[in-house]
Amino acid sequence: MKKILLIGAATLMVSNPTFAGGILTNTNQHASFLRMIARGASIDIDGVYSNPAGLSFLTEDGFYLSLTGQSAYQTREITSTFPLFQAVDGEGTSRLYKGTASAPFIPSFHGAYKKGDWTISASFAITGGGGKASFDDGLPMFSAAAMGLLATKGLTPDKYIINSAMDGRQYIYGAQLGLSYKINDWLSVFAGGRMNYFSGGYEGFLDAKLIPERGGSQLANIELDCDQTGWGLTPIIGADVKFGKWNFAAKYEFKTNMNIENKTHKIDVNPVEAEPLLAPYKDGVNTPSDIPSLLTIAAGYEILPTLRASVEYHFYDDKSAGMAEGRQKYLTKGANEYLAGIEWDATKQLTISGGYQNTDYGLSNNFQTDTSFYCDSYSLGFGAKIKMNSHLNLNIAYFWTTYDDYTKTSENYNNTTIKGTDVYARTNKVFGLSVDYHF
Repeated sequence: MKKILLIGAATLMVSNPTFAGGILTNTNQHASFLRMIARGASIDIDGVYSNPAGLSFLTEDGFYLSLTGQSAYQTREITSTFPLFQAVDGEGTSRLYKGTASAPFIPSFHGAYKKGDWTISASFAITGGGGKASFDDGLPMFSAAAMGLLATKGLTPDKYIINSAMDGRQYIYGAQLGLSYKINDWLSVFAGGRMNYFSGGYEGFLDAKLIPERGGSQLANIELDCDQTGWGLTPIIGADVKFGKWNFAAKYEFKTNMNIENKTHKIDVNPVEAEPLLAPYKDGVNTPSDIPSLLTIAAGYEILPTLRASVEYHFYDDKSAGMAEGRQKYLTKGANEYLAGIEWDATKQLTISGGYQNTDYGLSNNFQTDTSFYCDSYSLGFGAKIKMNSHLNLNIAYFWTTYDDYTKTSENYNNTTIKGTDVYARTNKVFGLSVDYHF
């Protein structure tokens, strides 16, 4: 019975980001990213995040302001194959567990003031996480572990009922401030920082009872309700180099050391002797949750006065970022992203664009869990920039991601001593709208 409780309580957190980017990093902070994707060499207000050094090359002095709203929707599916499932309904050994994550409205703000060679900039956005995930039927790790252990007690699946469900949420709010300086006609540099505030939590339960015909008595029970908070500072540096029709840019975000602290409202465990296993989730306990360092390198080229293209590379040093129980050590490498984008001024008032991103994680079976799994992917985005007048621009975009399924097979599935397989799959769709104003 202890094994059920340990597996259930110790894995109730859902930590997959809803946005684009690395394991704990969101890179889509503006609709310009969604419509073109490769914005690391941008010289526009979205550069407050993607290329802050390039702000010194803005064509006019004055204030630049931008408000962005995004809607993100994601599904997470686990197809679990486990022999004991056959005994429940006789329909097969596989079950589909589906979770939904949604963030109907995610706002962000970018602002800059340019005066001569100096530009001060600031932003506020959700820089990590960004949604809530719900698995209404629980997860295979709960059901399989309970079924395996109850089998050792002589109880077959037709003699009991297991109910479980879980919700998890995670947001990292980032407030950034920095200063850009144009050293000469072709070189600009940036230095700044971002204050990150983590807010998350999870609620879940597992309940195993004998069927009514056998008395309906309770075999196991977990109830867990916990909020988590934490904060950390990210130093940021950058540089931008302009040569004729070329623009080259680089940015480095240092690793953010961050611990998250529990504020636990409820832990109920049956049997009570298993309570020590829940120690990591008791009130006041701290868990490492570092944001990895990020290196971005980008190049943009003006093919024609009305046609521009960009390519970009991202590296997330995930293996050096502390995670709960040292989980990062199971990664085979840091994450690599390859981006490309193009935009065309169809008219003086309308610019249309599209982009591509490929994300390659260093995944392994030991790293992947039901509550926190990732899949290599590619993303496509398209949209438009509309010049409403000389001061006001509107960006509108749609962005979606196609994921590769990840198959994890274990000879000891969820510590049941029985072979089983999980196939992890995801979908992701994001719509964004940004309003940019200059005066």
